[in-house]
Amino acid sequence: MNNFNNITKFSRLRKLLLQNPSVINPRRFFSVTPMTTNNSKDTVRIGCASGFWGDTPTAVSQLVNHGKLDFLVLDYLSEITMSLLVAAQRKSKDLGWCPDFAHSVGPLLGQIKRQGIKVVSNAGGINSIACMQTMSSIAKKSGVDIKIAVVLGDDVFHLRDTVTKEHCPDPTSITSMNAYLGAAPIRRALDLGADIVICGRCTDSALALGPLVHSFDWAWDDFDLISAGSLAGHLIECGAQATGGICTEWESVPGWENNGFPIAICDRSGKSIITKPDGTGGLVNRCTVAEQLLYEIHDPTAYVLPDSVCDLSHVQIAEQTNGVLVTGVRGLPPTDFYKIGGTYQDGWKCTTVSPVIGPKAADKALKTAEAIVARCRGIYKHLKMADFTSVYTHVLGTEQAYGEYARKAARDTREAVSWISVQHQDRNALEIFAREVASAGTGMAPGLTTIVGGRPKPSPVLKFFSYLQPKHELQITIKTSDGHEEVLEPTKIPTSSLEDLKLKSSISSQVSDAEFPSYSYKLSELAWTRSGDKGDSCNIGVIAKDPSSYPLLLASLTEDKVAKYFAHKSSPGKSLICKRYEVPGVHGLNFVLENSLGGGGIASLNCDPQGKAYGQMLLDMQVEKA
Repeated sequence: MNNFNNITKFSRLRKLLLQNPSVINPRRFFSVTPMTTNNSKDTVRIGCASGFWGDTPTAVSQLVNHGKLDFLVLDYLSEITMSLLVAAQRKSKDLGWCPDFAHSVGPLLGQIKRQGIKVVSNAGGINSIACMQTMSSIAKKSGVDIKIAVVLGDDVFHLRDTVTKEHCPDPTSITSMNAYLGAAPIRRALDLGADIVICGRCTDSALALGPLVHSFDWAWDDFDLISAGSLAGHLIECGAQATGGICTEWESVPGWENNGFPIAICDRSGKSIITKPDGTGGLVNRCTVAEQLLYEIHDPTAYVLPDSVCDLSHVQIAEQTNGVLVTGVRGLPPTDFYKIGGTYQDGWKCTTVSPVIGPKAADKALKTAEAIVARCRGIYKHLKMADFTSVYTHVLGTEQAYGEYARKAARDTREAVSWISVQHQDRNALEIFAREVASAGTGMAPGLTTIVGGRPKPSPVLKFFSYLQPKHELQITIKTSDGHEEVLEPTKIPTSSLEDLKLKSSISSQVSDAEFPSYSYKLSELAWTRSGDKGDSCNIGVIAKDPSSYPLLLASLTEDKVAKYFAHKSSPGKSLICKRYEVPGVHGLNFVLENSLGGGGIASLNCDPQGKAYGQMLLDMQVEKA
């Protein structure tokens, strides 16, 4: 009950929203046309109500009330989230899972049960048992009879002594290690009659693949079908990103205040239609789905997942009256390995943000940042403390993010924001930094208006590392709320060797400049883009708006040109490496920028640690032919 009491200590407004679905009923904002649905067993409707920890809790009510779902999935975990959950569990053994799951799903358990909707989520984080106990308490309190299953075995922290310095520079400082599990244990939990399946670390797409294999009894060695189910999961795993969120054509997307969340309507043949509840905001079209297709992948011909290796290069996307039809994914056998993702602590970091207003705002912001850092260095020297491990300063409003491609006029801005982020091995040194930041308010440049959020606080620098672990060395267990427990039996299927799946360094079509007339465009006139992170790498998907422009993109957007455009984004002490992959099925290109995020999302000092703006920045690139 302590868990339940902790979770329900929320604002009265949020509790009102969650306990009274009519308050957030889309009918109050938009006219809603009842959705038509095929109730045949040959189709399954899966809605995703969360793309990350912190997503809107209103999505659950929207999908439960208007999605006519068979399955509701909620995705919470990322590399950053795992590090946050580790920090939370350090404070209390009852924490380490995502409380948003209980806040959003808990009040609607009765409706979910009555409709026969099954719920699958990775909300368990690093403490799935505590998550199950809390949900059981909520169900009991609400008088709802549900069966909950948890998937265990992804936590491999006990193997940290086997980690070599090749994979982690300091194995003694490891804080977490988790395997990215697949869909097999989810399918088994559903076969056991679970109403709710709670996982820890698994691949995001497995949350949808498990229900599909359960529903259609797909064979694990039918790799085209397994890959098709994985693709459906990939397209909806980030919530509203597939329905118009962070879309290149953002100006044409209506109703952000009630954005529709995605629904995948899947059939036995592997085809899927991506749609959303009628009457909701957002947008589902070729642009939104193609952008999500290329989001956070590496080589599109070999997207490696635990249950298959997906070839996405020839996926076809077609707009229909009821959504976007997705076909054409091909599959290969999976490898014999799980990816292990871990974090280790490498000192402390501290970030302060301050608006600066008035003439020469950028110059004042920069001089102030440099003075604060210099003052701290003087104090450290006097106290015989070490210097900062790393310092990053950025003046927002000056287009510093564009490097040499910044417009000169941006330097004349009369409003700027000073971003100072520092790293040190000694937390006490950053306490000194946090104290000295305030002195700028009276002792440095005029026009510094406030310190956003007040005096900054040091936080651990948790860096990400990964390596491969043979699958047979891990034991996956399923436990249910009625006391059942079993070890998952491994499936015997063919596998692909790592040698066969070596990622291609580049795919370059032979396209001659002579094939095109002279041109000079901004990329934004020709293409849509979407970017995201994987460790210290950022990928940028580029999709031709008009298929006829695709050969032009092939000829113009070379690895060298894109590498030069982002050269100033190289991580400290490393060279940025750009690789290009072709995705002809959607007339797209996928660029992977290695060593481009300042160490990666959970460790970077940058103001864009996950590369979310890289795709937007590329849209300003001039595409020219002399």
